Amino acid sequence: MEIRTNFNRMIRMIVFDMAGTTVNEDNVVYKTLQKAINDNGFNFSFEQVLAEGAGKEKQQAIISILAYNLIHDQNLSEEIYKHFIILLEEAYQYLDIRPQPNALELFHILKSKNIISVLNTGYNIQTALTLIEKLGWEQGKDYDGLVTASDVDKNRPDPDMILLAMKRFGIENSQQVVKVGDSSIDIEEGRNAGCLLNIGITTGAHTYEQLQSANPDYIIRDLMDLLPLVEKYIQV
Repeated sequence: MEIRTNFNRMIRMIVFDMAGTTVNEDNVVYKTLQKAINDNGFNFSFEQVLAEGAGKEKQQAIISILAYNLIHDQNLSEEIYKHFIILLEEAYQYLDIRPQPNALELFHILKSKNIISVLNTGYNIQTALTLIEKLGWEQGKDYDGLVTASDVDKNRPDPDMILLAMKRFGIENSQQVVKVGDSSIDIEEGRNAGCLLNIGITTGAHTYEQLQSANPDYIIRDLMDLLPLVEKYIQV
């Protein structure tokens, strides 16, 4: 039996990471994260911040980055996180936020094929909504749903955000879901959720080699490259 006639493996939802995947904010979050940490007397490089923190809920990212230097201090991580939030609010006042190439076009094509587009992110809800407002995207028109780190108890690589998105849209079978993201932890999240396809994209935090280390099903270089990969799972 061909895959396209197997309803249980038809794609009903694609879960997209935000920064680096569907949103281009010039890595301001990780640049700000680097500054917030280094303002406390450290000297982490931007590459180290991306390698250890990309895709994670941001306080967890701070914990992971500090742990790289064998520092395990919950109070310190909380203080850095508070400083980070203040710096990020300041940065966003002047930042030019743009969609990643072809993001909106892809969402509209998927909608025409009855595939749900959900944004998920390691940001808190306030940060995510600020980005979406700057982009001018409308839920229900341009994308279908949003799940953030604020919505779940366990963040990436745990699958809770994807599972919550499935619950909200009445999807019980994770083999009808695809995850797309620009970091290895995105791929781990999708795998832990049991997604049909886990796809890395090279437009954001991690390089092709870093993505490859997480064993994705595919690595793409443009969001439109997603369409031929999912086409065989779309009922005709």
